[in-house]
Amino acid sequence: MSSETAQSKVQASSEQQNQKSVFHCPLTNAHNSKEEVERIYRECRSESFWYRGLPVSVGSMLITYWLIYKDFLPSNPRFGSLPKIALAGLFGFGTGTMSYIQVCQSKFQNVGVQPLDPEHKRESHQTCKECEAKFGPNGKENTKP
Repeated sequence: MSSETAQSKVQASSEQQNQKSVFHCPLTNAHNSKEEVERIYRECRSESFWYRGLPVSVGSMLITYWLIYKDFLPSNPRFGSLPKIALAGLFGFGTGTMSYIQVCQSKFQNVGVQPLDPEHKRESHQTCKECEAKFGPNGKENTKP
């Protein structure tokens, strides 16, 4: 009798594991650990700065300085060449950092995080029992103990 109950428990737990692997909860998103997503985010910020933002910024500043030096761009009589070089550096940094977005998106997609754009809807009408107990059927946190 006890072996039958043990077998039924094993079958029930294996069925629960199969259901968990097929359906994942969109609220808790157990497939993506928070630490892994944070690691990729930090890595993307660092790589976008060192590999794209800084080189494009320095390059655009050098080109602007050369253009001012060769009198293709006039320097400001009051401030000199500093405002144009600083503006070129800011635009270069922004352009270089934004050019790294697709690389970061592919890193997040390799982990399983979908991008937030209209083509990829992240809504799901199925929730797990754990989230339903915690958040309620409407997805908002329950205030009841």
